[in-house]
Amino acid sequence: MGGIIKRLEAHVANQIAAGEVVQRPSSALKELLENAVDSGASRIEVFLGDGGKQLIKVVDNGQGIDRDDLPLSIERHATSKLTSADDLFRLQTKGFRGEALASIASIAQLRIQSKTVESEEGYVLTAQGSNSVELLPTSRPQGTIVTVQHLFYNIPARRQFLKSATVELKHCLDEFHRLVLVHPEISFVLHHNSEVLFQLPQAPIKQRITQVFGQKYAEKLVPISEQTPLVGISGFVLKPDMAKKSRGMQYFFVNDRFIKSGFLHHAVLQAFEGLVNPGLHPGYFIYLQVDPARLDVNIHPTKTEVKFDDEQGIYAILRSAVKHSLGQFQVAPILDFDKDPNLDTPYAYQSKNPVYPKIEVDRNFNPFNEQTTTYKSKPSQTQWETLYSIGDDPHRQTMAHFESQQTSLEGWEQETQSALTSFQWEKKYIVTKHQSALLVIHQSRAHQRIVYERLLAQMTMEKAGSQTLLFPLTLGLSIAQQSILASMRGDLQAIGFEFDEQSIDHVVGIPMDVLPQDAAQVLIQLVDDLESIEHTGFSSVDRMAQLMSKTMAINTGKFLTVEEQLGLINDLFSCKEPEFSPDRKPVIVSITAEELLKKFSL
Repeated sequence: MGGIIKRLEAHVANQIAAGEVVQRPSSALKELLENAVDSGASRIEVFLGDGGKQLIKVVDNGQGIDRDDLPLSIERHATSKLTSADDLFRLQTKGFRGEALASIASIAQLRIQSKTVESEEGYVLTAQGSNSVELLPTSRPQGTIVTVQHLFYNIPARRQFLKSATVELKHCLDEFHRLVLVHPEISFVLHHNSEVLFQLPQAPIKQRITQVFGQKYAEKLVPISEQTPLVGISGFVLKPDMAKKSRGMQYFFVNDRFIKSGFLHHAVLQAFEGLVNPGLHPGYFIYLQVDPARLDVNIHPTKTEVKFDDEQGIYAILRSAVKHSLGQFQVAPILDFDKDPNLDTPYAYQSKNPVYPKIEVDRNFNPFNEQTTTYKSKPSQTQWETLYSIGDDPHRQTMAHFESQQTSLEGWEQETQSALTSFQWEKKYIVTKHQSALLVIHQSRAHQRIVYERLLAQMTMEKAGSQTLLFPLTLGLSIAQQSILASMRGDLQAIGFEFDEQSIDHVVGIPMDVLPQDAAQVLIQLVDDLESIEHTGFSSVDRMAQLMSKTMAINTGKFLTVEEQLGLINDLFSCKEPEFSPDRKPVIVSITAEELLKKFSL
């Protein structure tokens, strides 16, 4: 009955292993970059084509691969970084599994050119589907060039699951960021489709961060530093006012290796408690140095998860270090016990307009002019009494004003004069009547629906008008963010945004219904949202319209006049789906007369 269990052929086993190591182009790029760093290179250049789906090429000036080692480099479990099992507990390199090149060779067309300093000539190895085709001499300087073409060319089922070039490029840039942020001593260059996206010379870590994400972050980085026998902590956290809805700028590095750690992230959040609004995420670039014997980096195929032997101790030290830095640089709030609270403006009065006094002054009065100076006799007791007596005189009744009446009518100014066709409640809802029912409309979601449908119409049917700016707006986006914005350039131009021909970071025109002071924030928020989005069931145009409508819509807490309320209501009921916001949340709540009667009958 034997013969049921069979040994897999080598190329099949390699393709199965590749499913763990190489999930998309960014996975292959990560492995090649780590090999280049481990080679001791001082300069690494990356070439990507079509988001990495067609081409990934990494060029380094490291120590190179010897002729006899080139065929071994594409075999499974072949590595130069481990000699025994004990080495797993004192790792100093990034790659160590010995599966990267073997896995890539099994699902792509691989070409390796390399030369060592001792060799007089270099060699080139061509492999396709795990089969070494040829090994030939070549003339080249010291270092290695690894070229990967047509990823998953022999596995169509895997290739069809790859996303668009824009999405795959975003993942490649994420891996690129994770490596360049921890190796500022190496210069990097990244090309995509013949365009240079990054050119990063050797620099200190703070300068490297601003090279990657933009100069606007230079003044927003708060340094942290803590040295203990358990862990050494260094790096930067972003000031609370730079917190975002997305988690894009959150980086942990342990022994120069990027990791993801929920408990370390929670420690940072605890340090920011009370400084960041709910729903926003602080940014940080934190570097930890731990004794390699006290952590395990071999618990996940992608090596992005580690296991510490004293998690609670590291948690407490990290939280304390971040909190100390925020306080030391006067980012955290400071309690002033000498401050007189009676001098503070009450919260309820902060948004009120000043009321001008109603007392009129006789500007022609001159105390030295006898004609304008009159002295009245002191009023008698009966005259004083009449001042406090309203009686039945209708004229005096109209002149009497009570503060309680003035307070009760506050906020109704124009509504009382327009027969209360609608009114605003809590600066969040618009209440109006429709036949025998009351309608309560969420003003922000209603405006989102209106803006959403208008943007969709402009993107798909017509081009909106644009107002040219006298002075172009500079957004200050990073190269990665500019590439995201560039992928949406056509749709943004359809709704009225115009960009400089040389750089999409400069805005020269904006839509007619967007204020100049709001335009930059609208685009920056759009890019932040798109950075945090994975593939959804919506088209890119639809998703962008959703994000733009949420950014451009009026917020809760904004006062609307009666005319603005009625205009919003009319525009809402002109929409195709007025009942729901673009993200399918309810916009209108209807309360019928019968429902009210039941409430009062209880």
